[in-house]
Amino acid sequence: MYRYFIRPLLFQFDPEKVHHFTFSFIKWINRIPGMRALITALYSVKDPGLEREVFGLKFSNPVGLAAGFDKDARLYNELSGFGFGFVEIGTLTPKPQPGNPPKRLFRLKEDSAIINRMGFNNGGVEAAVERLKKNKGVLIGGNIGKNKVTSNEEAGDDYRKCFEALYAYVDYFVVNVSSPNTPNLRALQDKEPLEQLLHGLQQHPLQLERAKPILLKIAPDLTDNQLRDIVAIVKETGIAGVIATNTTISREGLASSNRSETGGLSGKPMRERSTDVIRFLHKESGGSFPIIGVGGVHSPEDALEKLEAGASLVQVYTGFIYEGPSLVRRINKALLKTKAGK
Repeated sequence: MYRYFIRPLLFQFDPEKVHHFTFSFIKWINRIPGMRALITALYSVKDPGLEREVFGLKFSNPVGLAAGFDKDARLYNELSGFGFGFVEIGTLTPKPQPGNPPKRLFRLKEDSAIINRMGFNNGGVEAAVERLKKNKGVLIGGNIGKNKVTSNEEAGDDYRKCFEALYAYVDYFVVNVSSPNTPNLRALQDKEPLEQLLHGLQQHPLQLERAKPILLKIAPDLTDNQLRDIVAIVKETGIAGVIATNTTISREGLASSNRSETGGLSGKPMRERSTDVIRFLHKESGGSFPIIGVGGVHSPEDALEKLEAGASLVQVYTGFIYEGPSLVRRINKALLKTKAGK
């Protein structure tokens, strides 16, 4: 129903406006007595065979919602009803910022993809914390970044401020230095500044008192040598793992007329490269740290491919938009079927 009726209707309108409308609709429908239970019954799969323990956390299933969808932690409780094992909020910055000017979100229908140049638009970490205080048991990842006006030399302060504000309210952290939509942000992926940034968080008094998993989200556009540096950095700093991958600046093989728009590309064209990065990291590290696989997951087969390549968990975003909420259920059903067949 979603792919043949709802999606064609929604895709007639501006994608950013549709995003806000969808948020309002999901919030409203969850207020109707009995609807939350119905949504959970339709889309959630509860089975001990889906449970995973990764970096010390217990996940009810390995399928999560990637950062960027619920930037400001406005809808995570309601979204969990669609069967997600975890929800990653953000990217959050210390101060509110509007992001880049519209138009900044583009569908590439022929490619089942999206290009965004949102630019870390969010209401600031403190506002998100107030909403996270209303968490009803959802496992939450906190994706953190720096404000656009903050120089790379001072970026560590921004990440530290977000870390401190979110510490009591998220289950794991994600250091985002790989978005292509904040000027010079990706330079923080270079070995020296990245080690300094991660060491700073790992040595924070809060972290030393009671460590929470810190993950690094990386770009798919890194070379093999840069990926080897990432493996070395994870081992050197002792962080919990890696999220592979963020959006790409590559436009190879695209058919849509929107392919020339600047920003980060997500969706089906990302599948192969994201999986290649997961496989490379897993092999180079000897499987010594967990990887969350994200990029081009539009079907159960896509998710299984990433798990077989070495991912411990997977996340969806663009696939959720193109395939609809049943995607999460179908992935979890396929995982159970695969497990039963072994």
